Amino acid sequence: MSETAHIKSPYNVKNPFIAHLKHSRVLTGAGAAKDTRHYEIDLTGSGMEFLPGDSLAVQPTNDPALVDAVIKALGLTGDETVPNPKGGETTLRQALIETYSITEFDGKLIKAVAEKAGNTELAALTTPERKEALKSYLWGRDVLDVLQENVGTKLTATEFVAVLRKLNIRLYSISSSLKACPEQVHLTVATVKYESHGRMRGGVCSTFLADRVEATTSLPTFIKSGAGFRLPEPTDETPIIMCGPGTGIAPFRSFLQERKATGAKGKAWLFFGEINKATCFFYEEEFAAYLADGTLTKLDTAFSRDQVEKLYVQHKMLENGQELFDWLEAGAIFYVCGDASRMATDVDGALHAIVAKYGNKSPEEVAAYMENLKTSKRYRKDVY
Repeated sequence: MSETAHIKSPYNVKNPFIAHLKHSRVLTGAGAAKDTRHYEIDLTGSGMEFLPGDSLAVQPTNDPALVDAVIKALGLTGDETVPNPKGGETTLRQALIETYSITEFDGKLIKAVAEKAGNTELAALTTPERKEALKSYLWGRDVLDVLQENVGTKLTATEFVAVLRKLNIRLYSISSSLKACPEQVHLTVATVKYESHGRMRGGVCSTFLADRVEATTSLPTFIKSGAGFRLPEPTDETPIIMCGPGTGIAPFRSFLQERKATGAKGKAWLFFGEINKATCFFYEEEFAAYLADGTLTKLDTAFSRDQVEKLYVQHKMLENGQELFDWLEAGAIFYVCGDASRMATDVDGALHAIVAKYGNKSPEEVAAYMENLKTSKRYRKDVY
């Protein structure tokens, strides 16, 4: 199948496939700074197809404990009837669990609460000239914070849901190949938990998967194409370089499963980084097996806290600069997946430095070289 191929599916946001969790396990060891998990989701009977590089859309539900706290702060029971955006009516509690976002909000909620509470200072945040102040206020707050900071706000159930945002799907890079694992899809997800404004918070979908999903729980899902993040044809000898720190490893686990299943030609080099080797070397045994059987040619790891000086994937790239440049000169495709704000920027900087040093190029020549990598689809990003 060509790298631009896109499989059409009958499933979408309005018509998701209701999948179920088959198996999950914690990938991080005891004492790890984070909680990262591996999920295997059963797709039996769906006919659902996907390619390495695609993402799985998951429709989560909100934490019932947070929903109940919001209802209590409103002075309501949760049994009130509200319009269901999908048609008909539902209870306030059900709507807050399944349909509306209560961890994120915007000026509409602030305006409504400010008006009911007579809070002119809060109302001022919604004016055009206070954009930065509004952004600052929204950071780390959820709907419950706004209600608790404005005690006695009298909104009816219908008025309340009318100023909430929709609870959106979450996208996760798929970490399995259908050829290797038929009728299922795997995800690699870090459970987001943190403290803000004196209260513990959690990522909606990551805590949904970790804390609230059992074998019988409905998982509305569908495939989102990653047409720009594809492997070469199995018979193509183009080398590939994969850079995936943390949960950015997900699509590359899928790539390696696919390469093994199809007997792909061409060399493959993986850069993986995390905090500690002892607690965060995800899929270590699998990667060792791929190295042993030739599916993976080279593996470089960077565990940032295992030495005095912090070590990241970009440092391992620079350490191997000559070889990496040789691979690029041989036509290698460079893939990067993970954090867009810091990691991808640092990796991009390392690539520029490698091309400059080992290609003996001027800044203008480096810029042209990098632009050529992008236009020839040899520099591919799945960053978020």
